[in-house]
Amino acid sequence: MKSIFITGCSSGIGLLAAKALKARGYRVIASCRKQKDYQNLVALGFETVLLDLNDANSVMEAARQVLNLTDNKLYALFNNAGFGVYGKLTSISRAQLEAQFSTNFFAVHQLTQLLLPAMLAHGEGRIIQTSSIVGIIATPGRGAYSASKYALEAWSDTMRLELAHTNIKVCIIEPGPLKTQFSSNVEQAEQNNVVENPPIAKRFTLSPAAILPKLFHALEAKSPKVRYRVTFVTVLASIGKRLLPNKLMDKILANK
Repeated sequence: MKSIFITGCSSGIGLLAAKALKARGYRVIASCRKQKDYQNLVALGFETVLLDLNDANSVMEAARQVLNLTDNKLYALFNNAGFGVYGKLTSISRAQLEAQFSTNFFAVHQLTQLLLPAMLAHGEGRIIQTSSIVGIIATPGRGAYSASKYALEAWSDTMRLELAHTNIKVCIIEPGPLKTQFSSNVEQAEQNNVVENPPIAKRFTLSPAAILPKLFHALEAKSPKVRYRVTFVTVLASIGKRLLPNKLMDKILANK
């Protein structure tokens, strides 16, 4: 039975993925930040670890527990947890930006660094990241969150190249608009100028279950894709970013 550690399993993509992978025969170790969510995951039958990604000591302790549970034989790490700080960049403090990167990027680096040896030891593994459509394109009001996801994308590309001589594969899942609690958990920097998704996004919003075929392929394909784009909007954004002139993309995105 292959073991996978998933971060951010209190709801949304993480919880759905944990349930689906457990049903598929994986040994799932789930993580969450709050005690009430921990109790819920345990009640659902998951081996569960408390993890606050904004706390380096918590990351270290969670990794230690995962290594102990798996006897240093981990197949996959799904770096899924994260949150968004929204607002104009001029309204976001250094402390808010540091917290954004601490959770969405620095913790991914630390956790992967701690768990990677457990994959290398038995010669196979998968590192899968939850990025975002704003890891492809930057839009007004989402600069802090987008910057953290751009960093994650670049880090993942580099890690993939550095592990090319191994059987450890690094994959990125890039969701577009999904029906999760992410938007309701966003930290708004300006309460009198709340950043909301454009109305058109609702027309292309999918259930979080849309990521499951991508996740299964990333975990199980002999030669998984580098990037898995979820929703039509994400595919369109990647094509536009590649083909359209920068100034035209600016005009399209300026009011998004």
